[in-house]
Formats: sequence, C-alpha cells, structure tokens
Amino acid sequence: MRDAIWNFISSVYASKWDALFTDQKTNMIRNKISSKFTICTSPPNGNLKKKVLPKSTPVNINKTPPLPPLLAKSKKEINMISKYFHPKKPSHGNINKSPNNQMNKTYAQVSKSPTNTSDVLKIKEAFPSLNANKIDQVSNIIKGQSNPKPHIRMTTKGPSRKHIIIPMSSKNTSAFMKKSSLNVANINRELHSVKSDILVDYIHSDNCDITIVTNKVAQQSDLSIIDHYIKNDNSINAMQVEDSRLPMSKSYLKITGIPFYPHSNSQEKLSSSDVETILKQNHIFNNISLASKPQVIKVLPKSDMAIVWIDIWDVQSGQNAKLLINRCFNVGNYIATVRGANINPGVPQCKNCWKWGHSTFSCRIQGAKCVKCNGPHKSKHHREFSWCCKANTKINPPRLETKKSEPCPHSFKCSNCRGDHQADSNVCPFWRHRFNREWHVKKHTEICENKLKSIRSEVNGSSKQ
Repeated sequence: MRDAIWNFISSVYASKWDALFTDQKTNMIRNKISSKFTICTSPPNGNLKKKVLPKSTPVNINKTPPLPPLLAKSKKEINMISKYFHPKKPSHGNINKSPNNQMNKTYAQVSKSPTNTSDVLKIKEAFPSLNANKIDQVSNIIKGQSNPKPHIRMTTKGPSRKHIIIPMSSKNTSAFMKKSSLNVANINRELHSVKSDILVDYIHSDNCDITIVTNKVAQQSDLSIIDHYIKNDNSINAMQVEDSRLPMSKSYLKITGIPFYPHSNSQEKLSSSDVETILKQNHIFNNISLASKPQVIKVLPKSDMAIVWIDIWDVQSGQNAKLLINRCFNVGNYIATVRGANINPGVPQCKNCWKWGHSTFSCRIQGAKCVKCNGPHKSKHHREFSWCCKANTKINPPRLETKKSEPCPHSFKCSNCRGDHQADSNVCPFWRHRFNREWHVKKHTEICENKLKSIRSEVNGSSKQ
C-alpha cells in the first residue's frame, strides 16, 4: 500500500503540478510527505545471509525550485488556473437544468413553468367541450397567470404638421390653383423678406380647401403671413376664406360614472349640450377642444348611468389624451372618470381607384379613376373626358350632348358591387359594412374566386376550339 501511494505521489510531483501552487502551506505539506515516505525493507526469513543495506535517505522530488508566493489581493488573482476551480455563473440564456437547481426554484419560477400533461388531462376531463386555446387559458388562470392588457389605440394619425390647411370655397380653390406655381414663388418671397426659415414646396387642393406643404413646421407668425397673402389676392373672394391652421389628429375618449338623469327631481336626459357645459366648468378641459359633439349612451336599458363618448383634437403622440386619462371630476354628487377608448376607423376606401381595403397613399395604380363611370380620369373631369355626355350621331338612337350647366344625368354601375350608384354612395353594401372587416375579406375572396373561374372557363373554351 505504501509503495502504491509513493508511486502516485512521485508521479504527481514528476509532472510538475507543484508549480501550480505557490503558497507556503502547500510547500510545507509537500516536505512532510517527502520526509515521511522512505524506502524500507523487511527482515529476511530463515537462515539466509543478511545483506546490509545502506540507510535510506529521503528522496528529494523537487526537480525545480518552487516559485515565490504571490501577493494576491483576491482569490481570483492567486494563479492562472483558478478560474477552472470556481463554478461558472449561469447566464440568462443558459439556465442549469439540473434537478438540484429545479428544487431551488422560487414560486414565481415554478408558476411560469409549462403546464404538466396531467393538469391538461384533468381540465379536459372536467370541460370536454373546450379547445386547446381555452384549455391553455384555464391553466393560466389556475396558476395565477393572466394575459397582458391589450394596447388601446385611441389616437388617429392625421396629416403631417408640415402641412398648412386653408379652408375656402370651391370657386376660390379653382381660381387659386390656376396659378399655383406663381403663388408658391410669391409666398416664399414674402417669407424670405421677414427672415423666416419656412419654404413652401408645393400646393395641392381638395374640394373645399387647399393644402400648402412646407419644409418645416410653420409657426403662428408664418401662418399670419400666408393668410395676409391669400386674402389680398385679387382672384379670390376674401370673405369665403377661413384662417389657416395646422392639421391635427383626433383622440377618442369616454367618460364613465356620469348620471343619465343629471337634474334632481327631473326625468330630463343628459344631452350633448349638457355635456359641453359640464366640460367647460372643469379646469382639466381648459385647453381641450372638442372635434365633434359628445355622444351620450345609456349603460344598460334599465340603468340610470351613462357613458359619454368625446372626440378631441390632439397631436399624433396623443399628448392631450394622456393628460386627461384617469382624471376624475365632479358631476353633481357623482364622480366621473375619463378613460381611453379604442378607435374603429373601419376598412378604408381609396380615393384614387375607389376600391376598398387600402388607403389613397398606398394605391398602386398610376392614374386616377372616376367615381361615377370608373373611367381613367379624375371625378372632377368627368364631363370633359367621359363619353356619356358627348354627342354621338352614329348610334341608333343618336345621343345628344348634355349641356355644361347641367349635371351628368346618366347612371353607371358601381365598380365594387355593380349596383346602380356611384362607388362612394352610402347605399353600397361595401359602405354599409365598412366597419366589418371580416365581411370585406369574405367578399374580396368571393370576387377573386369568380374571376379565376371566368379565366379558367375562357382558357378551357379556347383550348377546345
């Protein structure tokens, strides 16, 4: 046994492992071991001749002198190999999945662990009609987990603040747009004369207003200069021009905890005018302007409480709405609270091709289409480019020309539902289901399938011929 231990220790020290340890304690232990284990022999048995052996001396196994001890400040600085002896800390991505680590989990970690198969089977036995998603929800409720609250989208994204909107009549709009390039140059000259950084890029018009697009957000002084130029223009009527303003977004809010019968000893219902007077009397609505009249809805048919829906002018970040949400105010003896409300803009209709499902800015066709006849021209140029109002003597019966002072008397099919109305009419079923996105998706798939069937039938007919 001693020989085996000696061979093991000598092999360890022969491999120069002692160079890894530089402290005083290990040197002392090494010297004690080398001095204790010496080579010794047993006495001979019988009458054999005794061989006198020289006295054994301790074997010096130090082939290289030990290194001087290091003056370490911490355990990490003892030697280079110390990092192999310290346990590694588990990173956030790599978690040690040993059974000992699982036993030391906190209750929060255990609650976030996946659902066991036995729990799922128990829920399925108790509620056999539930599907997989419902079972997952039930298991989360049992464990105390809840789904995150949905984000309330309450502010619409209006036009950019670099636009300047000037409402005016349609006659003034057409007269002002005839010399739009000259007006851009003159407005930039007026702004440059007062050393303003604003420059007008271009001007475009709608039916009842014009929009001036600038390189920066205009200030109130810039708006006053533009108003002065437009109202002093000789080609337009200044009485039919309103003051210019920057575009704003809308935020949708609701007020809860307000009585449906606010007047005591009276059955008078809460009206929109009453809501407006209540809002004016509270200081939290001082800098808030309503975008439309408030809408009052009863909570339940037999309830005496109401919910008031209000639309306010706001910026795209919803700054005004954030200042009002969760604010409380008194309405008589009641305490009303302002909450955020989800917007429901519905399915958009493109004003360029008059199809449903995409906005005007994301339309992919190159030219505009007429809302009345679906021709390759704008709706305001229907009389000039459409064939219906022009005279044609070659057909039987001949068609007479429609007077320019009269509107187009002809009827066309809707480009969406093929009904006897315009594409933007409120009689169209697409317009009546504008808030039902599922209906639009189903209708769109039906139209695509019908087109594919017609194309296949044409291909099969041509191949047979």
